[in-house]
Amino acid sequence: MTRKIVLIAALVGAFIAVGIRMETAVAARAQSSAPDKTATINEKKLSEGEAYAKQILTLMDRDQSGKVSKAEFTAFMEAEFQRLDVNKDGELDVKELTQTRLFRGGGHR
Repeated sequence: MTRKIVLIAALVGAFIAVGIRMETAVAARAQSSAPDKTATINEKKLSEGEAYAKQILTLMDRDQSGKVSKAEFTAFMEAEFQRLDVNKDGELDVKELTQTRLFRGGGHR
């Protein structure tokens, strides 16, 4: 149970980091009146972050409401943990986390 909470906390941290990056990119774009290379890079990162967030939302949003409930989030993370735990020992190790791609569907759809 503790490991599950840590995994969920890590994902929430990742969502926060993506959100901060998106805010930073939006702020940089708003402050820049002349287009430059940095603004273009920030816009690309923003676009990539938005696309990734939409992909994750689509994977988690089982009832297709456009939002992720706590129950949907928990079910998704449980399925991801089970998928990542290749040796089924109830723990994730570095090998399991580096040999597989995160969020490959979470057992959904």
